[in-house]
Amino acid sequence: MDEKINELLDGAVDESNVDSIEKSVKDVLKELYANIKNVANEKKKEYGQKVNAFRAQMEEKIAAVKSKLSEKKSKGEKIDITLSKPIVKYGAMHPLIRIYKRFERYYINNGFNVASGPEIELDKYNCEMLNMPAHHPARGMQDTFYLEFPNKILRSHTSAVQIRYMLKHKPPIKIISPGIVYRVDDLDPQHTPMFFQMEGLIVGDNITFADLKGTIMNCVKSVFGEKITARFIPTYYPYTEPSAGIDITCPVCGGKKCRTCKNSGWIRIGGCGMVHPNVFKNVGYPEGTQGFAFGYGMSKFPQIEYKLPELRILHDNNIKVFKKLH
Repeated sequence: MDEKINELLDGAVDESNVDSIEKSVKDVLKELYANIKNVANEKKKEYGQKVNAFRAQMEEKIAAVKSKLSEKKSKGEKIDITLSKPIVKYGAMHPLIRIYKRFERYYINNGFNVASGPEIELDKYNCEMLNMPAHHPARGMQDTFYLEFPNKILRSHTSAVQIRYMLKHKPPIKIISPGIVYRVDDLDPQHTPMFFQMEGLIVGDNITFADLKGTIMNCVKSVFGEKITARFIPTYYPYTEPSAGIDITCPVCGGKKCRTCKNSGWIRIGGCGMVHPNVFKNVGYPEGTQGFAFGYGMSKFPQIEYKLPELRILHDNNIKVFKKLH
């Protein structure tokens, strides 16, 4: 019997063969142990020793054959490229990011670099160096979240990135600074206390307001199409002078007046202006340095383009909604 089982084990080609032989051995051992009651008393000890020796021999042999087959399999294992791949469910790009990428593509193609900075910011960079000292009334425009009063805050605009960049780089400068910003605002269909903003800055020789206007106009037409135009409305920002609000013809009604544009035909998308001399002085630039800055409230664009009833939809992370907007 031993020879027959050893012969079968030596000829086993896979683990299933060994498992089948092991089952047969266990059945034989079961019968041998059951038969001990039929053996004469004076021979029971000798009989039991032989059965135990047989069991030990078989267990050792089976373990050795299994180990050999496993080693052989690991060395010759191959990937079956015919196997069906698992079904992967893909997400969808956030509508806000999708629109931002159109702006980013335009500015990168026109020689701008993308700069970033911390969302937890120092008041020094967020306000003071932007011509907004502690007593300045413009501080009330920012509605700032203070983490450690009066110095550590959640940035209220990405202009702080521009300050940090100018402190490390000399003109010429040509950057955009996208990112999340925070302002104390009531949550309603048109406002959220956290929103996405993109600002831009150009500093160099002979930079004029005409350059600023051309940059904004060309960007608007590139991103929204030739039918959309922009206009500048005089306004006030402490870090630019002169300053202007940026309006575009309503993409929903094409300027014909509708509910989205509050029957004006225009929608405010951001602000811009020539950088105030005090800002250049604060970063150590020489007198006479020229440049302009602009900023867009990016969260408005998907609400307009996809006719969303409220901004909160952009923060729900509902993939089903994002796929419908794709």
